[in-house]
Amino acid sequence: MTIKDLFVSAPGKAILHGEHAVVHGKVALAVSLNLRTYLRLKGTTTGNVCINLPNIDTFLCYDLSELKQLIPGSCGKREDGKLLDAELVRRLREFIGVTNGNLDTCNMATLSFLYIYLSLFGSSELPSLTVSVWSELPTGAGLGSSAAYSVCLAAALLCTSGAIPAPLKDLDPTARWCQDDLERINSWAFQGEMIIHGNPSGVDNAVGTWGGMLRFLAGKIIPLSRVPLLRILLTNTKVPRSTKVLVARVKDKINKFPSIMIPVLDSVDAISCTCEKVLSEMTSEPITGEHYNILEELIDINQHHLNVMGVGHSSLDTLCQVTLTKGLHSKLTGAGGGGCGITLLRPETDSSVVQTTVQDLKDCGFDCWETSIGGPGVQQHSPLSVKEEVLEILNRY
Repeated sequence: MTIKDLFVSAPGKAILHGEHAVVHGKVALAVSLNLRTYLRLKGTTTGNVCINLPNIDTFLCYDLSELKQLIPGSCGKREDGKLLDAELVRRLREFIGVTNGNLDTCNMATLSFLYIYLSLFGSSELPSLTVSVWSELPTGAGLGSSAAYSVCLAAALLCTSGAIPAPLKDLDPTARWCQDDLERINSWAFQGEMIIHGNPSGVDNAVGTWGGMLRFLAGKIIPLSRVPLLRILLTNTKVPRSTKVLVARVKDKINKFPSIMIPVLDSVDAISCTCEKVLSEMTSEPITGEHYNILEELIDINQHHLNVMGVGHSSLDTLCQVTLTKGLHSKLTGAGGGGCGITLLRPETDSSVVQTTVQDLKDCGFDCWETSIGGPGVQQHSPLSVKEEVLEILNRY
C-alpha cells in the first residue's frame, strides 16, 4: 500500500467552569486550548513501524513480522472503535514488557499507538511507517496532552488505513473532517485514552476532536456549535497534586456540611450556565466590554467557590494576586491544589501588560503561555501551515 505523508494536530483542553461540581451532577464547560499536539506520519520501506516522541525522549522501532504475531486469531481489521480488545492489550503489554500495571508515560504512549495501529490494520497488511509527535502541551498538567496525542493518532491512522478520507484539498492550508468521520476519530481516541487512563470521562478526547467548547453534564457531552475565540494566559504553578485526593476532600466537605456546600455546587452550576449564555451571545451580536465584565466576574466568583470547596492553594492565590494588580482576572482550571490556572485577556489588553504579567509569573517560578481557548479541534495540515519550529522538529525523524 502507498502511504502519503500526513500532518495532523489537535488542541489541549482546559475546564473553564464547573470543575469538582461536575462530579456531583453539575454542568462543566470544557474548552479547547490552542496549545497543540502535532503529528507527522510517513511511509517507509524499512519493514518497521517507528514512533518518535521527542517531548519524552522516546524513539522506538518494531519489526512488522514480530507485531503480526501479536494479533489475536479472531482479530481481523477492526473499524468499530467501541470496546477495547482486552486480549490484544494483554499481548501488547507482554510484548513491551509492562505486565505489572505500572505504566510510565513512555509505555502508555507506545501501548496506545501500537493498539490503534494493529486494530486498524488487522492482520492483512501491516504498513511500514514512521509516526513522529511533538506537543506544545506540558504532560501531566491536566491539560489533555494524552487525549490530544490519542486524537492525532486516531485521525492519522484512520486516514492511512482508508477508513476515513483525508480532508485536505490542494492549496488548502488546513482542513477538518465531516461529522461522521469526527465521531469515528473520537471513538478510537477514547480507546487510546482508556489504555492510558483506565476509566476516562471522554471529555478530553471530545475537546481534542471537536474543539470549541463542550458542555459536560452527568456523563453526557454536548459540543456547543459556536464560541468566540478568547485570549488567555495559561499558567502552570508546577505544584504537584493528586486529583483523587482533591475529589475526596470536596466529597468529605459536602458530607460534613451539606446545607452549606450544596448551595455552593448549585452556584457553580449557575456560573457555568451563565457563562455559556454570554459566550453564545458573543457569537451572535457585537462583542462589548460588558460581555467581558461578566466573564471576569464569573471567574472571580468561581475561584472563591473553589477555595470554599478546599481545592485552592497558596500558589493559585499568588497567581490571582499577581494578575489582579494588572487588572486581570484568574481562576484555577482542573483539579486545583496547585496545577494550572487561566487568566482572561480582553481584546484591548496591551501587549506590554501581557508581557510584564508573564514575566512576573515566571519570576514566581511558574511556567506561563499566552494562548487562546475555543479554537478548532483536530485538523489536517499542509506542511506549510505547520509552525516552522514544529515542522523542523517533526522533519528530523
